[in-house]
Amino acid sequence: MSKILIIDDDPYIVKYLEDILQDDGFQTCTASNVDDAMVKLKEEQPDLITLDLEMPNEWGPRFYRKMVQEKEHQDTPVIVVSGLSGIHLAIKNAVASFKKPFNPKELLGAIHKALDS
Repeated sequence: MSKILIIDDDPYIVKYLEDILQDDGFQTCTASNVDDAMVKLKEEQPDLITLDLEMPNEWGPRFYRKMVQEKEHQDTPVIVVSGLSGIHLAIKNAVASFKKPFNPKELLGAIHKALDS
């Protein structure tokens, strides 16, 4: 069973993503900021990450830069889920980008595609 780390500071979005992903058979873990996310990354070893760009203190792209400096996490797929426009440009190696509000079926499709490859 694949594990997905949800990184978002909005508790409603986190709950929504947890429900969608768990209903589809995924395990989930969550973080609401970059510091928590780095701890969860090491503890949980997720198979994929959903990443919000705009969070308190530090932005999602900074987490991504920190994450890829860790050799064991360089190839962990990231899907950006953000309310910002132009999000597809924020993290060039993201496997997909979704603007809030997003279509849950499309998000699940992108997750399955990323984990199957």
